[in-house]
Amino acid sequence: MDDLDQALISALRHDARASLSTLSDQLGVSRTTVRGRIERLQQRGEIVGFSVVTRGDVARDPVRGLMMVGIEGRGADRIVRQLTGMAEVRAVHTTNGRWDLIVELGTRTLEELDAALTAIRRLDGISVSETNLLLATRKSGV
Repeated sequence: MDDLDQALISALRHDARASLSTLSDQLGVSRTTVRGRIERLQQRGEIVGFSVVTRGDVARDPVRGLMMVGIEGRGADRIVRQLTGMAEVRAVHTTNGRWDLIVELGTRTLEELDAALTAIRRLDGISVSETNLLLATRKSGV
C-alpha cells in the first residue's frame, strides 16, 4: 500500500459513504483512480467491508468497560468459555504481555457492570484483574 492508498482508506474511515467525486477532490486524483484503488484494495483484502454504526449500537451499552484478566494455571480455555457465555461480555481477546485476556463489557448501568465484574472475579482460575471504563468512542471498527 502506498501513500495514496493510505489516504484513501483514511478518507473512507472518516466517511465510507463519500462519493467518488468527493474522494477524488480530497485526494487530488481522478474519479477513475479512486474507483480503481478501492476495487484493488478490496480484491487484495485490504478493505474487507464497510459498516454502519447506528445510534442504537451506541445506546445499547451506555456503560462499557475493558477488563484485563490474569489467569493462573492452565484454565484459559475454560475461562474463555465461561466468559463468552455471560450476557454482559461483548468480546474476549487473548493477548500477550502482562494480561492473558482483555474482556469487553457492556451494560445498561454501573450496578450491572459491577455485578458482572464481581462474577468474573469469582471465576476459578482468575488471579488478578484491572478494569477501565470507556468514556467515549471516537471510532468504531468492523
